[in-house]
Amino acid sequence: MKNITRLLLLMLLCACSTPTQVTNFWKTNEPVNKTYHTVFVAALVNSVNAKASIENNVAAAAEAKGLKAIKSGDIFPPNFTREKAPSREAMLQKLRELGCDAIYTVTLVKKESESRYVPGSGPYAPYPRFGWYGSFWGYYNYWSPMMYNPGYYTTDKTYYMETNLYDAETEALLFSVQSATFNPAGVDDFSRSYTKAIVHELTTQGLLK
Repeated sequence: MKNITRLLLLMLLCACSTPTQVTNFWKTNEPVNKTYHTVFVAALVNSVNAKASIENNVAAAAEAKGLKAIKSGDIFPPNFTREKAPSREAMLQKLRELGCDAIYTVTLVKKESESRYVPGSGPYAPYPRFGWYGSFWGYYNYWSPMMYNPGYYTTDKTYYMETNLYDAETEALLFSVQSATFNPAGVDDFSRSYTKAIVHELTTQGLLK
């Protein structure tokens, strides 16, 4: 079942222009009787470069939709430890001072790596397209070296992210999105792909215009 799930996920990702696929979406049923203007963006990942890249892309997307975005890396040290992290009261007080009315978090919840073998191969087209099909030696001389063409192993990587939006005043969860990114080329490629997929999902759900 796990292999089938991964195969379906791979097919979905390869069919899209972006390697990020939204896998689950939830939003509150409670009525939200307010309009949000300023969002605090916090990427909860253990890489400073990844944190900056994700927050920059999300903030740019938010601002393109008419929101003001404040990145956590600009306000709190990006490398603080659990012991040095600000208290709940201190963080919420700072967000109030900044005028934030929403809090956007994105977290890497799981990373999977799986190796697979890619066999050596050559192009195939049946007779009569290629003349070497017409004689034994032509056929043998073409295909025999292919049998010794070494394949190789490659490692597929899938990153599972969770995105949440909270009301800054009540701390109530407004929506939650789970997504998977398959084999990103790098940190910037990942953050752009992730942001594009989330913006598309929120637009589809009617939460962004």
